[in-house]
Amino acid sequence: MKSYTSKILLGLFFLFSQLVWAQTFKKSQFKVKGNCDMCKERIESTALQAGASAARYSIDLQTLTLETLDTISPDAILKKVADVGHDNEKYQTSSATYEALPACCHYDRDTQQSEVSSTIITKKENEFYVKGNCGSCKARIEKAAKDAGADSANWDAERQLVILDFDVNTTSADKILRKIAEVGHDNEKYSATEAVYKKLPSCCLYDREIPLGEKNPNIHFEENNSTLPKGNEQGEKKSNSDNHEKSIEEVKLSSSKSATSLNKKEAGLVFNIGKKELLKAACCNLSESFETNATVDVSFNNAVTGTKQLKMLGLDQKYTSLTKELLPEIRGLASAYGLNFIPGKWIESIQLTKGGSTVTNGYESITGQINTELIKHSEEPETSLNLFSDFNGRAEANITHVANIDDHWTQTFLLHGNGTFGNTDMNDDEFLDRPKGTQINAAYLLNFNDLEHSGFGSHFGINFLRDERTAGQLNFNKNLAQDKQDMYGVGIDISRFQVWNKTGYVFKNKPYQSLGWMNQFVYHQQDSFFGLRNYAGKQKTYYSNLIFESIIGNTNHKYKVGGSFMYDGYDETYLTTNFKRNEIVPGIFAEYTLTGLKYTLVAGARTDFHNLVGTQFTPRVNFKYDVTPQTIVRLSAGRGFRTASIFAENQQYFASNRIIEITPNNGNIYGLKPEIAWNYGVSLQQEFKLFGRKSSVVADFFKTDFQDQVLVDLDQSPQQLSFYNLDGKSFANSFQAQWDFSPIKNFEVRLAYKYYDVQADYKDGRREVPFMAKQRGFVNFAYATNKTDKGRFWSFDTTLNWVGKQRLPNTSSNPVAFQQPQYSDSYAVLNAQVSRNFTPKIRAYLGGENLTSYHQRNAIVDFKNPFGNYFDGGMIYAPIMKANFYVGVDVNF
Repeated sequence: MKSYTSKILLGLFFLFSQLVWAQTFKKSQFKVKGNCDMCKERIESTALQAGASAARYSIDLQTLTLETLDTISPDAILKKVADVGHDNEKYQTSSATYEALPACCHYDRDTQQSEVSSTIITKKENEFYVKGNCGSCKARIEKAAKDAGADSANWDAERQLVILDFDVNTTSADKILRKIAEVGHDNEKYSATEAVYKKLPSCCLYDREIPLGEKNPNIHFEENNSTLPKGNEQGEKKSNSDNHEKSIEEVKLSSSKSATSLNKKEAGLVFNIGKKELLKAACCNLSESFETNATVDVSFNNAVTGTKQLKMLGLDQKYTSLTKELLPEIRGLASAYGLNFIPGKWIESIQLTKGGSTVTNGYESITGQINTELIKHSEEPETSLNLFSDFNGRAEANITHVANIDDHWTQTFLLHGNGTFGNTDMNDDEFLDRPKGTQINAAYLLNFNDLEHSGFGSHFGINFLRDERTAGQLNFNKNLAQDKQDMYGVGIDISRFQVWNKTGYVFKNKPYQSLGWMNQFVYHQQDSFFGLRNYAGKQKTYYSNLIFESIIGNTNHKYKVGGSFMYDGYDETYLTTNFKRNEIVPGIFAEYTLTGLKYTLVAGARTDFHNLVGTQFTPRVNFKYDVTPQTIVRLSAGRGFRTASIFAENQQYFASNRIIEITPNNGNIYGLKPEIAWNYGVSLQQEFKLFGRKSSVVADFFKTDFQDQVLVDLDQSPQQLSFYNLDGKSFANSFQAQWDFSPIKNFEVRLAYKYYDVQADYKDGRREVPFMAKQRGFVNFAYATNKTDKGRFWSFDTTLNWVGKQRLPNTSSNPVAFQQPQYSDSYAVLNAQVSRNFTPKIRAYLGGENLTSYHQRNAIVDFKNPFGNYFDGGMIYAPIMKANFYVGVDVNF
């Protein structure tokens, strides 16, 4: 009996304790900003110290779930969370506290600089911002909330809030707000899809540009309780337009994204270049996208073909991994002209990495990586038209269109055409300063995104290009064969087709774990002649990369593993000699990322099994240490290897009388061995306040050491071009210091100095590598006027590049009239552009290139006798065109 009584009392005690718990504890959820596990620990521990019985923070959802006693105010807890550095839906931290956080914790502060008017509405913990206009909206919102499990829901149109009452054991605010978004109403956690929003009745089409929490001037109730008759919907909405414009003006945002920014979170030295930066110059193609950027050097390298090349860390672009959508792009036969194949107006953003990049993207990166992302994102369907023309006969047109197909699918159409029609000869040598010809370039992108539901996402792309160029003497007749006329000509015809797909899967309930698979096929064909020399090539490339990403224990320990496959089929003919090779390269890789309180370590390695050059091991490591939130030190080291396509990569020397000589070295590619290099780097990033505004200095030093480098020797004889593997040392030392600051509002200044020491042991001794200036200076000024209420403003951009003297190839055995000095002169090039935004959708611009009109005289050696022994069009170290002006217009529909 006693035992039975004890059991009854014990059961009653447990029942009573559950009732007490239900009555005295409550559960609530709030938006809180954070980045990483350090943020999670800081937020949760602060909430517990402030009185929460339980606190769980989700990095992926950016939500803090609290369990509190009735006597504890969640507002007080959120205030404490803001005090330690984390913005939330009720409180914002101070700028000083935010800046004091470790760099890895610096989340995006969308409204940190906002000056918000008094029209912003405050709310309680069971109230949530939901947008709507009328009584129909009210009925729809409240029904959706109840369908999602709410016991009651009351949407207040005046305050743009829904007041919810629900049982946390059966549903959640997150689930309810998701359902409300699914029926068409943006809220503080979810946005309705464009397709669902557009299907709302016209009276319900609220203004999506009004910030959450801002009063909606377009609400239209009759007697505050009923919807307008359908016949009056449009008239009422129209009558409120003036009030709507006034309300928008009451919220003024003073913050904006930088045109170019250094990613503070990355262990490597990664610069993000956005559309704002690309608008500072003509930017007709990728080679011109870096003219306002100090990290990359852009130069002409041929007076006959007019091609531009990039250099980074003092080395040619062939040592930089050039990718598009993280897929290999400008390499092999595309090396010489590939920068012209990506129109500037197609580019959404560029990520530039100096030094060792991740092993997941391949083995070829030695000096860094430049990745280009194409336009594929837009909140609204958008069609853009760009027209461009310079004053010397070059014109181009671009059409881009981005649109949603449905909730998950979007598509992008990209079309580009350009033509150069004028006979430009500014130095009077009877040779065209740039080729004439046309290019047609078209691409289609299809994107699928269902990561939130099924976990799948996919991106498909297809691109076709046809480029035809003619250069040489002004009177060259391209309709006659070269051996049928006395005029010297150059013809370059390129066809290129590529198709690619990237598919990813995020594991359910494991947002840190994903699987990605990338595939690409490229066909590239070039048919060309340079006077009496012919060069033709075909390249077929298939690339595949499979990556699995997850964590070890927690997100402080992340890893990636995977495998890749590369096939390159080359078929080249130079003069009468045919060179064929098939490169087959399967590979495996692994990468580990360790994140600590003040440091990030990324260590990776890959092994590639090359059928022609054997097994290659490629380790890379990047380390970042935050001395303070404003002082960051980075270290990097890594290995890379590549096979040299000596003909395709050196076409600038084909327009000469030089005879090609290859000295074999028991290798399987033109008889040569692969190039191997180690790159080491250290950098310091320092941020500080100047004139009360953010300022930063970045200084970096990189050293690249080569083994078996394929040397391009122009010095043995002016009539000879020699290729052979390095036997000795070859190195490139690079130092750069860059200072960015803003002395006054809307005025940005960028200053940079670069020093290069690039030398190699050639057959006859160590020499400086030619056409590489030891010293360079860079100045960029950018100013924009304030935007008017109609989106009008002016922009002014000026860039000055100073290039020091460069060693020139030895021509001492030529007759005196055809000899070049040992070193070139130093020179400066000034570019400038002014643009006017007439509305947010119409922009016009006028610019000038090489406004100093400095140009290289006698750019072509012995130009009067192009078929003679001393003719050489490859001795270029400076611009060959004087000042050139251009105009353009951008229109968005």
